[in-house]
Amino acid sequence: MNNKTLQASRRTLILGLGAAATLPLLQGCFPLVAGGVGAGAAMVADRRTSGAYVEDEGIEWRTSSALRDRLGDAVHVNVTSFNRNVLLTGEAPSEAHRAEAERVAGSIANVKGIVNEIQVAGTSSLTSRGNDSLITSKVKARFVDSAQFSANHIKVVTEAGTVFLLGIVTRREADAATEVARRTDGVRKVVRVFEYITDQQARQLEGKKD
Repeated sequence: MNNKTLQASRRTLILGLGAAATLPLLQGCFPLVAGGVGAGAAMVADRRTSGAYVEDEGIEWRTSSALRDRLGDAVHVNVTSFNRNVLLTGEAPSEAHRAEAERVAGSIANVKGIVNEIQVAGTSSLTSRGNDSLITSKVKARFVDSAQFSANHIKVVTEAGTVFLLGIVTRREADAATEVARRTDGVRKVVRVFEYITDQQARQLEGKKD
C-alpha cells in the first residue's frame, strides 16, 4: 500500500469513528469507550510511556466519577488527562461550581497539574456536543492530510467550537498543528495545552517504552 493510499485509509477511518461517536450523543446516550480496540497500537505510537498512558486512562475515570459524586448533574464537565496533566472543559452554572470541579480534580491521586477551561454557562445541547465531535474528527483527518507531523502525537478535544490540542511535541509540531486546526471549518478558537520538547528529545522518545 503506497503512502497516499495509507493516508486516505487513515483519514476515512478517523472520519468514520467521529461520525459513529456522534450518534450516541444525538440519541442522548452516554457513550461507552471500547478501550481495548486499537489500544495497543495507540500506546505504541504515543510519546507517553506505557505507564503514563494507562495512568491517564485511570485519572480520567476517577476524576469523572468523583465529579459525578460531588456535583451530580449540576455541571457538565469533560475530563482529559495527558501525561498526568488534566484538562477540564464544559459548563458550570456558577464560578463556585467551576472552582469546586477544579478542587475535586486536584484531589485525584497522581494528577500533576490542572488546566481549568470550564465555562460559567448553561449546559450545552446534544446537538452542540455532536457538532464538537465532528469538528474533532475533521481536525484529526486534516492532521493526517497535512503530513507535517504524526497525528498520533496530538490529542484533540473540542468544546463549543474551541479546539484544545494536547501532546508532547516540538515547537515546530505545535505550530503546524495549530495552523491546521485553526483553518478547519467550524473551529472558533484553538488553545494549546502542550508539553514542549526538543527535536533530540522527540527522537529519543520514539524509541521509548517502559
